[in-house]
Formats: sequence, C-alpha cells, structure tokens
Amino acid sequence: IVASVLYLPFVVTASVLGALAAILIAGRWVRVAQREHYVPGSVSRMAWLWLRREPGSGPATAVVIVAIAVAVLVPIPALQALPLPAIVLLGLLPFGLGFRGTSKPLAVTSRVKRLLVVWVVVHLAVGAALTLLLGPAGPALTLLLSAPLTDLALAIMAPVEKSASQRYVAAAKKRLAQVRPTVVAITGSYGKTSTKNYVAHLLSATFTTVASPASFNNRLGLARSVNDKLVPGTEMFVAEMGMDAPGQIAELCEHFPPDIAAITVIGEGHLQRMRTTEAILQEKSTITDRARTVVLPIDDARLAALASSDRMNGKRVVTVSCVPGTDADVVLSPASGDAGATIVLGRGAEPVPVTIASTGHAVNVAVASGIALAAGVPAAVIASRIDALPGSQHRAEVQQSPSGALVIDDTYNANPVGSLRALESAAALAAERGGPLVV
Repeated sequence: IVASVLYLPFVVTASVLGALAAILIAGRWVRVAQREHYVPGSVSRMAWLWLRREPGSGPATAVVIVAIAVAVLVPIPALQALPLPAIVLLGLLPFGLGFRGTSKPLAVTSRVKRLLVVWVVVHLAVGAALTLLLGPAGPALTLLLSAPLTDLALAIMAPVEKSASQRYVAAAKKRLAQVRPTVVAITGSYGKTSTKNYVAHLLSATFTTVASPASFNNRLGLARSVNDKLVPGTEMFVAEMGMDAPGQIAELCEHFPPDIAAITVIGEGHLQRMRTTEAILQEKSTITDRARTVVLPIDDARLAALASSDRMNGKRVVTVSCVPGTDADVVLSPASGDAGATIVLGRGAEPVPVTIASTGHAVNVAVASGIALAAGVPAAVIASRIDALPGSQHRAEVQQSPSGALVIDDTYNANPVGSLRALESAAALAAERGGPLVV
C-alpha cells in the first residue's frame, strides 16, 4: 500500500497501459480457450508451449520478469518506470500468437461474452490486490499471470456453463426417447467425420437417416444435432463422438446411448492431454460398453485384442480389415498395381469390385461398411454405394485451382498418419498427371 501511494504517477500510468494491453491479451487467451474447447488448464499449457517454442518469446518474458523483480525489490523511484515498457511488451507476448489468429478468429458467442465478464472481474481483483502491494509492478505482474488467470476464469465458469446447458441435453434425451432411432456412435483418433459421412451415405438408401453435422461431436454439439434434426420417423441417428479429457466418451454414451458403436483408429491425436496411446485406447474403448453391436478394425493389434476380450461378452462384434485374406466380417482390399479395389461383405462372400478415392483412408471405408452391414443394409446395396462416398470439407479434399493445378486441402487434419496419407495421395496424383509435386 505504501508503494502504491509513493509511486502514484507510475501506478496510474501502469494501470492505464495495463488496461490497453489487456484488450489484446484478453482476445488472445480467450481465443485460445475457445479453440481448446474451454478446458481449464489448456490456456496455461498453450502459453508455456508457445513461450518455449516461439523464437524470442522466452527471452522477452525473462526481461519482463526481471523488470518486475527489480521494481519490487529495489525501492528507488527511478526504477518504478521499469514495469511500463514491460507492460507494452506483455501486450505483444507470446510473439506470433495473435489476437485474430491465422486459421480461425475468435467467435464472439454468448459463452465467450460470459467468459469475458469473469475474465475482467478476475483480472481486476488480482490486479487491484497486486497494485496495492507492489505499486507499478502490480499491473505488469497481473498481465504476466494472465494465462493461468484465464484458466481460473474457465474453472469458475465450467460448472455454470454445464448447468446452464443441461436443459438442452435433457431435451435431446427426451427427443431420442420419443423418436427411438437406432443410434450409431463413432469415435477414433481421426477419421470420425469422414466415417460418419460414409455411414450416413450407406445407410440412407435403406433407412431414414440423420447424422450429426460437421464436427459436432461433444455434449452440446450432439444435443443440438438431436434437437434440430431428429424428427418422427427417423430410423438411424449417426453420432460422431470426440473427447478432450478422460471420461468424456462415457458421458456422451450416457446421454446418447449407442446401439452400434465403432472405433476407427487409435493414434496420437490426443497425446497432449492423454499422454499415452494406451490411455487413448482405454478412453475410446468406453464407447463399446453400452452398445449391443461393436464394429472394430482388427488390423490394429490393440483393437483386435479388444474385439476378442471379455469386454465384448454378450455383444455382436463385426470385425473389418484392409489386409487381403484376413479372417474378418468385412475385408476391403485397396487397389494395388493393376488390381482394382474389392470388398468382401460377410464371411464367405465373394469379393466385389469397388472404386475408392485415392485420397481416402481405406480403414474409414471398411468401418463404415461394417456399420452398414451390422445395421442390416444389404451387401449389394453397400457395394453399389461405395463408389459415390461423399468427401468431407478440408479433409483430403481435392480441388482444382484456376491455374489447373490440383490442390489437396487437408487443412483440418492434425495427425501424422493422415498427413502422410495426404502426401502420398498428392504424390500419386502428381505422378498420374505427369506434373510436379509441391508441398
């Protein structure tokens, strides 16, 4: 308190600069919170990662910390100006993590507005306390701590948001109970959206089908899909189920219990939060617990083990493979050399020629075919519709530019296996057209 009174001109200047810098900082960290699905702790993780990896951000942060420390520990009036340039620098840090972003700007939703109110209150409370104690260094230190303070705001709002949104989930559960469609649930480290779209395409020739749109794969996204799209007479509801933390798949299955459950693949897509692929497998596997029928690609030894485990007791298990000659219910043999792609739909069935897009993932097609077979779509119908499987926007999407060049838009992809597949597809298309490959 004494410091704040003695250095009042510096305190006022620091507070004004801090308020201006906070506008940029709030936009930055709230945008990160939105992109990270409002998970408390995610903003601090991103801030730490960015400071470590972005050139210049770490040293600049060290300069800010030294300026704050000197202003606090050395009670010399001239040194109380040090927090002022530190605040200006904090408005720019971490370098490269902008207010608007390069891929997706902040969407100012009602949830964001509520979060911003709490963000401001938290920062004002902490800033006022630190300014009273530390004088001009208080606003600078508050802004330095902005990422964890944003996580604190997220933690405060998490139960509030969940409680407020529960009515939408309750309405969706009521709608499901009234319409009573067969619920198909799909999860995996990647391939969920593409597989969901394939399944909807294969089922729609036989059943009245509704699928969750885009990447609506969390609790509120699926609730909105049910409330907006499910109407009396709907026979199939295809739901993509994603997760950001342990327990979320089980929660989704509690609200939207699947009759048919499928896993596309287990990969590295969630290592940031789950740490190991074993933990990812365990979380994804919970999608099978409530289902009467389970579809699994057994080319992955871990999923093959799941298919034959005690966890599947009492369930119908439909196995799929992309390796010719495998003992599975569905075997998709991708095109190789002069041989075209074929699919076997049912044990003992004859291979049927099919056409699969060169940019697609065969496992997604195989899983979708297995789901359709499990749902009761005739094998002949499945085989006839595979040739016209729909693509998914920004997922290995082939576009032609005005110059005539083919562009593979794989910008939504965030996994190494998918990236490799996109590169392989691009190389194959370049070789086919006799032109250069630009990566």
